[in-house]
Amino acid sequence: MSPLSKTVSAFRAFSRCEGFGEAPRQLVQSIEKGSYMALYEHVFLARQDISGQRVDEMVEQFKGVIESGGGAFGKTEYWGLKSLPFRINKNRKAHYSLINIDAPHEAVAEMERQMGLNEDVLRFMTIKVDEHEDGPSIQMQKKERDERRRRERERRDDEDRGE
Repeated sequence: MSPLSKTVSAFRAFSRCEGFGEAPRQLVQSIEKGSYMALYEHVFLARQDISGQRVDEMVEQFKGVIESGGGAFGKTEYWGLKSLPFRINKNRKAHYSLINIDAPHEAVAEMERQMGLNEDVLRFMTIKVDEHEDGPSIQMQKKERDERRRRERERRDDEDRGE
């Protein structure tokens, strides 16, 4: 018996219990139909010589692929142009973007296939997660913290100069 069929049979038993409502029954039905949607975090790196606007257009393009496959996008974050730890296809920097996805595996696989064909995408990684984080990601928090430190340093420098 496969792990998925064990899960389905466990949810069938659970869904027959009184007081738990429709959610377990709906989950069993969606798994049996093959339309079970999982949560994913997807990060991709785009070439350094394209614009930030082009990166946004690519995100919208991939959003269309996910939505046509029956999924939905959560939050998207543009982390900016960052230095790479090593060269990738002669690029020293890349545009980093994070996308939260709620979609069936087939839609995510199609999006990854199209990313593999797109010459502007250097690398991508998709991770299945139990739940999406609320609020900004760690990278965005770090960016905000660095910005606050820079402003504080500038304010102190202005005070030292007597301005």
